[in-house]
Amino acid sequence: MELSISFTEDSSKYVQIYEEIKQAILSKKLMAYEQLPSKRTLAKTLDVSVHTIKEAYEQLLAEGYIYSKERSGYFIAPFEFEWEQQQKPHISTANASTTYTIKFDFNNGHVDKEAFPFSSWHKLLKKHFNVDNLTTSPWEGEAILRTEIARYVERSRGVTCEASQVFVYSGTQTQLQALCHIFGPKAHVGLEDPGFKRVHATLQQCGLTTQAIPVDNSGVTIPKKSIHMLYTTPAHQFPLGMVMPVERRAALLQWATAEKAYIIEDDYDSEFRYKGLPIPSLAKMDQLQRVIYFGTFSKTLIPSLRISYMILPKSLVKAFTHFNQEQKSVVSKIDQLVLADFIAQGLFDKHLAKMRTIYRKKQQTLLVAINTHFSNEFEVIGEKSGLHIVMKLPKRLSEQEAIRLAQEEGIQVYPCSTSYQHNSEHAMVIIGYGGLTLEQINEGITLLATVWQSSIPA
Repeated sequence: MELSISFTEDSSKYVQIYEEIKQAILSKKLMAYEQLPSKRTLAKTLDVSVHTIKEAYEQLLAEGYIYSKERSGYFIAPFEFEWEQQQKPHISTANASTTYTIKFDFNNGHVDKEAFPFSSWHKLLKKHFNVDNLTTSPWEGEAILRTEIARYVERSRGVTCEASQVFVYSGTQTQLQALCHIFGPKAHVGLEDPGFKRVHATLQQCGLTTQAIPVDNSGVTIPKKSIHMLYTTPAHQFPLGMVMPVERRAALLQWATAEKAYIIEDDYDSEFRYKGLPIPSLAKMDQLQRVIYFGTFSKTLIPSLRISYMILPKSLVKAFTHFNQEQKSVVSKIDQLVLADFIAQGLFDKHLAKMRTIYRKKQQTLLVAINTHFSNEFEVIGEKSGLHIVMKLPKRLSEQEAIRLAQEEGIQVYPCSTSYQHNSEHAMVIIGYGGLTLEQINEGITLLATVWQSSIPA
């Protein structure tokens, strides 16, 4: 048997020898029981060391392509089934979607990374990154962080609770999954329409029945059918951005009490309010009787921190704790300890005050740019709080066309239609501004106005 191999620089020589012999076996150029050259002979033929041949043969032996006989050498292994050479699939790029270089990304989930308190965070990280903290946290979260969260929501949102009611998770979806598991697949959940598409997806993946609850100018409406839970975003409805007035909040609580249902209050973006007086959270008004409270640090700090929290009514704590007693924490212990210290030292409140000022300036810049460069055909809604606004498009400009035109100019805006369970009456796009500089906001909006308005037929 003669083996001829042209070595390349791509990989080790023994790997190339192994691959060459393997392919010869798979393609039946080498047949069962056929003897391979001795290690010394093949080494001389290929001008490599005996050790190199030995490594190649041992790999083939380990994978069952060959077998050895004492004092006889190596042989091709027989197989009881046909080996077929796997053909690499032909990759066609003819129908590949067009990619664009994005210069201005108006993503509603982005935050101002430059304003993150790197120095303070790094000091605390060095403090807590030690051998004592390399274990996992309790599944419900570090006790010190649960305590600090309880103190924070009381002073910032008026929600009075005990640390035992606070559970730490790695995002809205993970804590929602935990709720789904305890309520079970027979639970019916009402969702705002439009609303968070990831929440809808999570509930469906967990097998729960969902019901679309329409949204009006005051936020989610009172459910007309019997449900077990209602998910809502009253502080800044996603995506339309309205702030739920106190009258609607009271009506929802009356409904929940009468129906013995629970309201999941996702209080995201509540820290960033720009117009009007603060409205008490549902959890404060209800004092956690029928309200399950969701909070997150994704917008107030950074999304990659992946720390959120859920506060349960006392009536659910015992059952929830028992149900999850065999679970493990989904959040880094060190990150939890750093965050707890960050809050306890007053650094979080200080950071929030700074970010409110930064985001207020960004929003004002955005609105001024829109008012300056867009005609009255383009309407802005949802500007009272949060880190995004929604723009209603003229009837002559579709959502899909608007996004395509923007992308061609290096601008990324986001569809509103994907948040609807039913069709939307208006073409709208979501424009976030948290992650852009003032200059980028101005330049991006100016360019966007030119592109969209020049494309609209008269």
